[in-house]
Amino acid sequence: MAKSLYKVTFFNAGKIYELYARHIGASHLWGFTEVGELVFDVHDGVVIDPTEERLRDEFAGTRVLHLPMQSIVRVEEVERKGQAVIRDAQSGEKVVTPFPLPAKPR
Repeated sequence: MAKSLYKVTFFNAGKIYELYARHIGASHLWGFTEVGELVFDVHDGVVIDPTEERLRDEFAGTRVLHLPMQSIVRVEEVERKGQAVIRDAQSGEKVVTPFPLPAKPR
């Protein structure tokens, strides 16, 4: 049987993070939720998602996240992994844009 996959959405420093993890549970630290076995796409090719790359760099070497319960917005058990993102909490727009877009024709 395949291990469960969870999408964890949480608030941190004015941004909304959406990460994928294999383990969610009550932390031994009172008032915290334990998020472990973070899942990131491993790209061997040329196309790399800058948001996922930033998240992978930010959480490199992290075995377990202990998130305050009040910062967690949602935990979903999903069938397959989507895109990990960082959004601005006010506008909901992605913080990291993949590439500069060309100007719109007038």
